[in-house]
Amino acid sequence: MTEQANPPTHTSIHPSTQIGMIGLNVANLVRAIQFYTDVLGFTVIQQAGDLVLLGPVDEHPLLVLHERPGALPKPREATGLYHFAVLLPTRADLGRIVQRLNEFEHPIREFEDHLVSESVYLADPDGNGIELYRDRPRDEWPTKDGRVTMGSLPIDVPQLLADGASDGRAWAGLPAGTRLGHVHLQVADIAQAETFYRSVMGFDLIVAMQAALFVSAGGYHHHLGMNTWYSPAGPLAPDDAAGLLAVTIEFADAAARAAVVERLERAGITTTPNQQAIVVHDPWRNMLLLVVGPPSSATQALGLMSIE
Repeated sequence: MTEQANPPTHTSIHPSTQIGMIGLNVANLVRAIQFYTDVLGFTVIQQAGDLVLLGPVDEHPLLVLHERPGALPKPREATGLYHFAVLLPTRADLGRIVQRLNEFEHPIREFEDHLVSESVYLADPDGNGIELYRDRPRDEWPTKDGRVTMGSLPIDVPQLLADGASDGRAWAGLPAGTRLGHVHLQVADIAQAETFYRSVMGFDLIVAMQAALFVSAGGYHHHLGMNTWYSPAGPLAPDDAAGLLAVTIEFADAAARAAVVERLERAGITTTPNQQAIVVHDPWRNMLLLVVGPPSSATQALGLMSIE
């Protein structure tokens, strides 16, 4: 992994900025709800027509499913969602959800220890990529030249499962405190992604590779990942495909959001106020909803994702 320093002209996004919710297009809402509730343990918070809002047991909004009847999985080479990442509070929680996946015989693509975190990768019935992970304490994250470093090592899966059973807690769904940790996108050009997400929006560079980029706010290991592993110069996803609907980026206050909006507009990138969000699209038409804090109600959360 090759690391690069932020140039003197780089203006960092507010350090409290984080990923809020994600919206997904799915082919069959009943099938998707069954998977996310029965297998992964999400709770249905509210449903309105072709939209349903899901979260952990504390009903913190994380995921909105939007039915696009008959949608096919996004082509592998197309830009769009690579995966979204559900951050669990503890390693035991991660072990319990792996056991849950095993009970349903749901395929797990891989297990990876990223040094800062441990991750489990899978997909939903529409082919939307999912990462389930737990963070190590920040004081254990390896660094080089003052910057967080990551890697890919194997996980001792039997020990992970043992840790999940060690406290004697039965499966009770996604635990309180579960949040959306980051989103990973497929893009067509890494340099273009760096210009948009780092130079304009202001996310700080964590890791830069020839075919991947990881950026964050406030020193986190990454809030956004981007890669061209399958999509160099790739096409946009078809309009009728399953996949990403939108991602909310939560700012600490209106001033922090306004600073980013000003940079976007100065770069000639269109921003549009809508509901409680300011809507912007990245170079691959991925929709970002810039919001101040989390939604105040389930109705507002669904309203944010009613934009297409």
